[in-house]
Amino acid sequence: MGIRTFRPYTPGTRTRVVSDYSEITRREPEKGLVVSRHRRKGRNNRGVITCRHRGGGHKRVYRLVDFRRDKHGVVARVAAIQYDPNRNARIALLYYSDGEKRYILHPAGLEVGQKVVSGPDAPIETGNALPLSAIPLGSSVHNVELYAGRGGQMVRTAGASAQVMAKEGDYVALKLPSTEVRLVRRECYATLGEVGNAEVRNTSLGKAGRKRWLGRRPEVRGSVMNPCDHPHGGGEGRAPIGRSGPVTPWGKPALGLKTRKRNKPSNRFVLRKRRRTSKRSRGGRDS
Repeated sequence: MGIRTFRPYTPGTRTRVVSDYSEITRREPEKGLVVSRHRRKGRNNRGVITCRHRGGGHKRVYRLVDFRRDKHGVVARVAAIQYDPNRNARIALLYYSDGEKRYILHPAGLEVGQKVVSGPDAPIETGNALPLSAIPLGSSVHNVELYAGRGGQMVRTAGASAQVMAKEGDYVALKLPSTEVRLVRRECYATLGEVGNAEVRNTSLGKAGRKRWLGRRPEVRGSVMNPCDHPHGGGEGRAPIGRSGPVTPWGKPALGLKTRKRNKPSNRFVLRKRRRTSKRSRGGRDS
């Protein structure tokens, strides 16, 4: 896995940085593991835009990824590593010994031909799925379940991993990629290792057209709109927003306001909150 740069023959290739796709071993998806899925394009059931800047993009088929890893004790062989247009991580195609085929998130370092297995007695090796109670302290895990049997919901993006920090009673403390330390039930499953394709953070689209291919429509800064269109709009020339802080088009505070409910029931499982990033480091912009 690596990245590829281009000579500046055109404005689009001058800053373009893409993955070299060297880890991909098969192009076509497994026919029995893909379904068509309606793309909502930011609309609700009445066709009203509820999420701006969505729409268009290249046609996709959805790959059915196994986040549950519930075939306990059945050994699987990694048959291929494939590209998935629905996520920035790669997916691995598994051939189970009983004849079934499934996709999983591709862990870093997992090669074609290796064997993986899930279950409480699985060996401590990359790609194997075990309950958190059976994973040694200090191990890196991904695809972590929040509720036993529901399937992995946390730590699924490319290059992400959580660390097993402590075990006490019915809970295991995990340090998440956001630096938040959270308690998770000991019977919840997680996969050993970190998600592959960590180099995705070093890529650059290079031109606006590639953003359109991904289904993202243009964004317009509120400060260049008229006052009737955005609270930041109006004024002569490059005027400031005229408020104590940035707001959304509907007047709600934006860029830094904490929106988590103060009395959310799951707050008792958070041992340490994530570190707060500044607007500058987060890349925040005028709404």
